[in-house]
Amino acid sequence: MSGSVTAPGDAVPVDAPRPSGERPSGERPTGGRPARGPRPGRTALLLLAPGALALLFTYAMPLVWVVRMALNEPLDGGAIRQTVSFGTFAEVLGDGHYWKVIGQTLQLGLLVTVFTLILAYPLALFLARTTSRWRSLLMALAVAPLLISAVARTFGWMAILGNQGLVNKTLQGLALIDGPLPLANNMTGVVIASVEIYMPFAILAMISGFGRLEPELERAAASLGANRLAVLRRVVLPLTLPGVLTAALLVFVLSLSGYVTPRLIGGGRVFVLATEIYDEAITSLNWPVAAVLSVLLLVLFGVVIVLYQRAQRALERRFTGEKGASR
Repeated sequence: MSGSVTAPGDAVPVDAPRPSGERPSGERPTGGRPARGPRPGRTALLLLAPGALALLFTYAMPLVWVVRMALNEPLDGGAIRQTVSFGTFAEVLGDGHYWKVIGQTLQLGLLVTVFTLILAYPLALFLARTTSRWRSLLMALAVAPLLISAVARTFGWMAILGNQGLVNKTLQGLALIDGPLPLANNMTGVVIASVEIYMPFAILAMISGFGRLEPELERAAASLGANRLAVLRRVVLPLTLPGVLTAALLVFVLSLSGYVTPRLIGGGRVFVLATEIYDEAITSLNWPVAAVLSVLLLVLFGVVIVLYQRAQRALERRFTGEKGASR
């Protein structure tokens, strides 16, 4: 016979005739251009281009300029020698005054962060768990201080904490103290004012990070015999730690870079990197030293972010049960 018959499942010979219009797999149609699907990568790049250009001109280029300025050398009278040298870095790192400034900056950041978290955590936990119809109003009241300038709030704290301020006058009027307490022009006053100023930021950051907190988990723990303290320690705190870490990072970074409160409440007696950078750049006209201090502040920010990421990965491994080093 001229043709061959194949049983179902048998291989079709290569030279077997194909039905009309059928093409081998992988063969492109001869007529017309092949259809192209959408290219989401190019669309994403086009959408990101305006923001990337804005960051380039507002952040990357000034940062490069600061690093370049730090490599110059200062001269008398505010003049600058254009060079590429690490002499200014060596001068700053070899001066004990600047190490004291760095230490006070870290001290202020740690104290403000700890006290802010202690005061903001109960408020954020209450706002996250409440089902009251007044929840929106309470949220608005919690963040209402952000509507007032930090400068105005700092002047308010100067009137409250000063020697003739509200606190000292009240305590003296109640015969609880003989003389005014030193609450201003020192680190104590800066910490008190900074905690109040940064509390709204901490509350918002905590609430946004309390997504894993479910009332059913607390009720389940209580039904298994756990008291309120055990529920708080074994259930609530672990589930809210991501929000606490986010708030700690935000408050610490803000307190490290804060200028208004240390300058006004500190009364020129509290030296931190932000005030020192301003003095070197505006008062002393020593731009290379100010640039070096700015670079050191950026390094501190980088260290804090690295520590935050490590803590966050450790929490994720704890929640997911994964072991081993993070990648």
